[in-house]
Amino acid sequence: MNIKALSILAAVALLAACSSDPATSTNTTSGGNNPQTATTTPGTTAGGGGGAGTRAVRPGSQEDLVVNVGDRVFFDYDKFDLKPEARAVLDRQAAWMRQFGSVNLTVEGHCDERGTREYNLALGERRANAAKDYLVAKGVPAARLKIISYGKERPAVLGSNEAAWAQNRRSVSVVN
Repeated sequence: MNIKALSILAAVALLAACSSDPATSTNTTSGGNNPQTATTTPGTTAGGGGGAGTRAVRPGSQEDLVVNVGDRVFFDYDKFDLKPEARAVLDRQAAWMRQFGSVNLTVEGHCDERGTREYNLALGERRANAAKDYLVAKGVPAARLKIISYGKERPAVLGSNEAAWAQNRRSVSVVN
C-alpha cells in the first residue's frame, strides 16, 4: 500500500514540476545554433498583434532581430556585393545593434549547392565579410561581430532550381 501511495505522490510531483505558468514560462527559439528565450505574455504575439496566450518577442533577442529587423540578406549567383535591398536590411540591423549595445552577432555566409565545397566556403566567407564590413561602416564596433562560412553545407531550402538557389545565397545574422 505504501509503495502505491508513494508512486502516485511521485507522479503528481513530477507532473507539477513539468507544468508552467504561461505568464512566466520561456520558449526556445532557434536562429542557427544559438537558442534564445522568449517570454510568454498573455494577449501579445510575436508580430505585435493581439491574441490570448501567444508569445511576445523579447527585445534584443534573435526572435526580435528576425521578426522586427530582418536577419538575412541575399546575393546574386557567384557574387558577394550588397544589393540595395541588402543594404536596407543591414541599415536596420545597425540601428538595432546601436539600440542593444550588449548584443553581439555572428554573420554566417551561405551559398547554393553549385560549385566545389572549397569554393563555396570562400564565397560564403566573402559574403559574411561584406555584411560585417557594411555594419562596421554604419558604426557597429567590429568586436561585436564575428563571421563564419558554411558554404553550401546548410541550405535554407532544398532543391536544385533557381528558386531554391536564390534562398540559399545569403548571409544570416545570429545573436550570440
